[in-house]
Amino acid sequence: MPLSGFHPAIARWFTDRFAEPTEPQRRAWPLIQGGRNALIAAPTGSGKTFAAFLAAIDSLLRQGLDGTLGDETQVVYVSPLKALSNDVQKNLAEPLAEIRRTLEALCLPDVDIRTLVRTGDTPAPERQQMVKRPPHVLVTTPESLYLILTSERARDMLRTVRTVIVDEIHAVARDKRGSHLALSLERLEHLAGRRLQRVGLSATQKPIEDIAAFLAGTRHPTPDTCIIDAGHARSLDLAIEIPSSPLEAVMAAEVWDEIYERLVQLIGEHRTTLVFVNTRRLAERLTLHLSERLGADQVTSHHGSLSKEKRLDAETRLKEGKLKALVATASLELGIDIGAVDLVCQIGSTRSIATLLQRVGRSGHHLAAVPKGRLFPLSRDELLECAALVRATHERKLDRLVIPEHPLDILAQQIVAAAAGDEWEEDRLYELVRGAHPYRELTRKDFDDVVRMLAEGFTTRRGRRGAYLHHDGVNRRVRARRGARLAALTSGGAIPDLGDYRVVLEPTETFVGTLNEDFAIESMPGDIFQLGNTSYLIQKIESGQVRVVDAQGQPPSIPFWTGEAPGRTPELSVQVSRLRQDIADRLGNTGAAIAWLGAEIPGLSEAAARQIVEYLDASHKILGVIPTQQTLVLERFFDEAGGMQLVLHAPFGSRVNRAWGLALRKRFCRSFNFELQAAATEDAIVISLGPHHSFPLDDVFQYLKPATAEQLLVQAMLDAPMFGTRWRWNATRALAVLRARGGKKVPTPLQRMEAEDLVAAVFPDQLACPENLVGDREIPDHPLVQQTIQDCLLEAMDFPGLKRVLEEMEAGRCQLVARDTTEPSPLSHEVINAKPYAFLDDAPLEERRTQAVITRRGLDVKTAEELGRLDQAAIDRVREEAWAEAGSADELHDALLVTGALTSAECGMRSAESKGLFEELARAGRATTLLHEPRLWVAAERVPLVEAVFPGVRCEPAVVAPERDRAKSWTREDALRELVRGRLEVVGPTTAEGIAAALGVPPSDVDFALGALE
Repeated sequence: MPLSGFHPAIARWFTDRFAEPTEPQRRAWPLIQGGRNALIAAPTGSGKTFAAFLAAIDSLLRQGLDGTLGDETQVVYVSPLKALSNDVQKNLAEPLAEIRRTLEALCLPDVDIRTLVRTGDTPAPERQQMVKRPPHVLVTTPESLYLILTSERARDMLRTVRTVIVDEIHAVARDKRGSHLALSLERLEHLAGRRLQRVGLSATQKPIEDIAAFLAGTRHPTPDTCIIDAGHARSLDLAIEIPSSPLEAVMAAEVWDEIYERLVQLIGEHRTTLVFVNTRRLAERLTLHLSERLGADQVTSHHGSLSKEKRLDAETRLKEGKLKALVATASLELGIDIGAVDLVCQIGSTRSIATLLQRVGRSGHHLAAVPKGRLFPLSRDELLECAALVRATHERKLDRLVIPEHPLDILAQQIVAAAAGDEWEEDRLYELVRGAHPYRELTRKDFDDVVRMLAEGFTTRRGRRGAYLHHDGVNRRVRARRGARLAALTSGGAIPDLGDYRVVLEPTETFVGTLNEDFAIESMPGDIFQLGNTSYLIQKIESGQVRVVDAQGQPPSIPFWTGEAPGRTPELSVQVSRLRQDIADRLGNTGAAIAWLGAEIPGLSEAAARQIVEYLDASHKILGVIPTQQTLVLERFFDEAGGMQLVLHAPFGSRVNRAWGLALRKRFCRSFNFELQAAATEDAIVISLGPHHSFPLDDVFQYLKPATAEQLLVQAMLDAPMFGTRWRWNATRALAVLRARGGKKVPTPLQRMEAEDLVAAVFPDQLACPENLVGDREIPDHPLVQQTIQDCLLEAMDFPGLKRVLEEMEAGRCQLVARDTTEPSPLSHEVINAKPYAFLDDAPLEERRTQAVITRRGLDVKTAEELGRLDQAAIDRVREEAWAEAGSADELHDALLVTGALTSAECGMRSAESKGLFEELARAGRATTLLHEPRLWVAAERVPLVEAVFPGVRCEPAVVAPERDRAKSWTREDALRELVRGRLEVVGPTTAEGIAAALGVPPSDVDFALGALE
């Protein structure tokens, strides 16, 4: 019996309350009661939290009954979300009250087990009370745990801690918040002076062993941590919804209306619906349109730019059944208690398998229910991606979680915080740091460099700053300088500042939420915008703050927020490529391909399967192949402005493609001495070339080599906005730029300026005038510079992924296909219409060369058949328009100068007047006939050029070229090239044989000239 290890009061309460323990609870309790570390990986709603807490409550209860329970904190529960912390306190309060009643019923003494929440929102009086009388269970966030550890008085309450429970550990492990928390846990263990029991709660992740290692740290190896993996193997009810109108690269307004109507229909059929979107702007837009159809009291939004009160209100209303639908971003992904949800709708692709599982798992929150999710792809590429997503979830595939390796900016902050509490021997501090899993391979050199940076600070034009440590090099000890603790407390944390403006409602001074800095600056008093499904009228815009009043429901505009869109995970990219290949193998029989696809992917309608197959079939007709991770395609076509667009089809996800696009753009820039526009999406890269850039298309595959790509990419990335942004974030996290000074927040524009001063001090080449730079920028060996470059290569981009692709290409394991096409293939439409976040340069949307590309809208079967086929009538019309019509002797002379030579036969055929005009030029000594077959009319100025091509040939009548033209000497090769160039100017689409016949030269000469022109 799993409850045999518990006190009878707890066992009785549990059996009264629940039918039986869940699998994670049955497996976890004996381990936790045995003092082992445990990682419980299970779906939402499987009782994970109780699995972790009940053993701790049992221990506290037994101490209470023995009379040994003092006012001391023994359990610390850490959750990445403030809202989740509030939930846990509520969810613990009820059981603790019921357990007290059970004690009373059993005639046992009362035990008061106290819990307290400490987050950034906790009022100051409660914080002070907590220090005076510590709770038995402290519920907190990673940031607040760091603050308590660093503060002078509050840290003493943590000396008695025995157990740490980390909830949603997978959500922090994948970024720098996790590295920050891992170091905080090592500091907590050092402060407590004993080995802490660590219990982690996670959604199922791959590889789960990495999460266990992250939880345990390196001083207590992973075998000590028992992994209870209850699997993510819940059956899901997933289906893909498409509008009746065919999807395109960009969704039209009328198609959006169809989506709104379908959402309304689905919301009507269910009690509560959660609608997930990928951006805050779309959350507000969708809420506005659904409110118009369902009523403003039936739907609202929930995202990170709303105040916590607004979010809590939305959560409560949904829980109480007052809302029919809630439109949310990632802010509701984690296990916040929002009651029973019947349906989850996902607008657009989640770009990750784990995110889809997490979001859809929010419906059917109790164990027996089957989570129900509906995906709404917004383009043809997303339709294919959603199909791959659904197949991946049914095959139990998972994304691989990657834990950052020893971030040095976080290390710097935690060293300052640790030194503020104690004086340290260098070696002991180094060992403490290496105890955290992300820092297990931290080199002594990196550690020493960070300590030196913190001891010496930075010399800027405003004097020395950022020096927080006294470093005793003789005795190898470090201690904090004055002001170090204050800096660590007021500017600590791993979440970067985004510089958003606060929105304050007058006259109540209520904080409503935040607006993007650019949106706030571009707005004016009197403008109306929507936030949290309420419209506000702007009264005044101040530094960092927008003052508003309620606009009483007047029609608002929708704000925008800028940020980095999440890139598609490598695992999902593999699934997209695999699905493309599976369909490509069946394109010989379209009907059979559609039937196979409908059967292969559950929840995919026949109409959706048809759209996917026809989309790929149409692309296949132009490209000859379907691009996959094993078949890379370069496609080149002309736009309406005469420039060329180069599209590299590579379905590796935007992080690999961003790296590839930036490096390629830099390579082109160095080859042509010309800054090109480029953009990268999940499946392709586009580079916009001018009409004068010409090269053999196949060569582009050889432009990047695995051995030299990193150096080239780093130089390219230094010019990209990502470096400046990440430099500011890292400088702030390393406390080199403070977030708060003198009790006030430092405005983001000032933080930017200070970060720029800092980069000028440690990395002068980054801000140097390009004219003064010789060769590549020299990168200093400075911890923050190196960390920022690593963040760009590994966070914003995926350089290791790109390197693997380049190595596969070099080894000949990829099929490389180059195609010059007459019009863009359907697969290139989405990258041509890419959103600004995909741009790899700073040209605005209205100046993009891709705007000059005209793409077809719909794709019916008939147009698919015609794609890529040349129209003879169009060719004839182009030839007609290209020919130089001459209405006077001067115009004919001009045509002869441009072309170099024209045959008398074709001039006579096209216009009867031309013979008379030519004779007029001949009498004036301005033109002559070359006595060569075919007979060529030549302007006097071009005689030296023509004589170089046809040595010894005579002209009639004899003419004398002007002195300037006689002075120029021509080689035969150069003259031939110019003659062929002139011919191409006026004949339109032609062949090498046609040019050779018209000029009377061997075809091999024309081939040589065309090669030289290219």
